[in-house]
Amino acid sequence: MPNPWTGKGNPYSRQEVRDRLRNTLQNRKAIIAAGAGTGISAKFIEKGGADLIIIYNSGRFRMSGHGSTAGLMAYGDANAVAMEIGEFEVLPVVEEVPVICGVHGSDPRRRIWHHLLKVKDMGFSGINNFPTHSIVDGNFRQILEETGMGFEKEVEMIRIANKMDLFSIVYVAKPEEAMQMAEAGADAIISHVGTTVGGSVGVKGATCTMEEAIERTQDIIDACKDINPDLFFLAHGGPINTPDDVREVLRHTPAHGFVGASSLERMGVEQSLTDLTKAFKSIGVGGA
Repeated sequence: MPNPWTGKGNPYSRQEVRDRLRNTLQNRKAIIAAGAGTGISAKFIEKGGADLIIIYNSGRFRMSGHGSTAGLMAYGDANAVAMEIGEFEVLPVVEEVPVICGVHGSDPRRRIWHHLLKVKDMGFSGINNFPTHSIVDGNFRQILEETGMGFEKEVEMIRIANKMDLFSIVYVAKPEEAMQMAEAGADAIISHVGTTVGGSVGVKGATCTMEEAIERTQDIIDACKDINPDLFFLAHGGPINTPDDVREVLRHTPAHGFVGASSLERMGVEQSLTDLTKAFKSIGVGGA
């Protein structure tokens, strides 16, 4: 049944989002999902032709000049920040592209089903599990799991989202996490291979090589493609930074596309503002 509310600035049903992504692939184009931390970012990401716009709490830190990892820290209420960016900045200016809300599914203060109802009511077309504990490792990850704030909470969030007809696009760092999300009914799986390299606040040594990123992406795809043959697979992070990097991943894996946040929003602003300011400063007195 068609969604009677679909139109300028209005949400899409889960199936409508899936149909849009399938149409992108049928047109022999990669799926591109882009993070937006401000309204102006979202407006021009849409003009650039992105298939999805994702709102992360990290976008606020990123566009304030800080590293995206700040979104994983206790520097604010991740769920409240994402909702605020969506309500007052992004949703009012996006005309046609589905907007996805980053949700911190393991937040122990929230009844996640109740929060997802508010996400849907606000006009988001789907959810993403960010901040995600899938990219936390070591003793701290074990503590999170043992104290009821682990990755399983994110998986349960996807099960609930399915019941609410919310499209879900999820981060995973390991094949077993991909399997959990596929079995929970996720629509799209993102292989998160690390914090994005490059730019003013990107990581340098704390990431993997391109070969390792390709191998991890392939392992994640292999782990869950038989669970649901209709899954969309995307890559994100680490050395996958430029359009040429994405082409390299898609040449060597059956992934369908890319999710970019720092690599699209932050780096686009950093370089363009630097170059434009330099161009203005090259002007001499008298217009020389």
